[in-house]
Amino acid sequence: MISRYLELYNKEIIPQIMNEHNYKNIHQIPRLEKIVINMGLGEATSNPKIIEKSTEELAKITGQHPVVSKARKSIAAFKLKEKQEIGCFVTLRNKKMYDFLDRLINIALPRVRDFKGVSKKSFDGRGNYTFGIKEQIIFPEVSYELVEKLKGFNITIVTTANTDEEAYNLLKTFKFPFKN
Repeated sequence: MISRYLELYNKEIIPQIMNEHNYKNIHQIPRLEKIVINMGLGEATSNPKIIEKSTEELAKITGQHPVVSKARKSIAAFKLKEKQEIGCFVTLRNKKMYDFLDRLINIALPRVRDFKGVSKKSFDGRGNYTFGIKEQIIFPEVSYELVEKLKGFNITIVTTANTDEEAYNLLKTFKFPFKN
């Protein structure tokens, strides 16, 4: 079954962007490449069980098993040892990416307390957008009763756009909730 947002992209967004920007070829149109969700868990140095719980929660949110990231080198000041587990991340592509974007825009972000939109200033200069979520409980897949500690994570939306303006227009056509 095709994703609702993939269908929206193919049937409405592509023709709209082609007309607005006078693209000659359909391959010039920016598209979503992947979405990376990264959860850094610095407190895993003192509590290694937090990695297991966090990977479970991230798997529920994304529908895909996360990869556990390990420290590249030891840092004594942070009590960090080389190859110690310190975080987890998931890279979503294709249908899972569009399904996650749909749930993020329509379900999760509206559940954020005092939500006024996400900043337009978080583009990286190459057409990618990164923002942070402070609490994992905004996703309905995560049960509040089972959460031991509130943890945040970063979401990076990687596009094929060459400029931040193109990426902004692409995300805006997906009805991404930017601040005015």
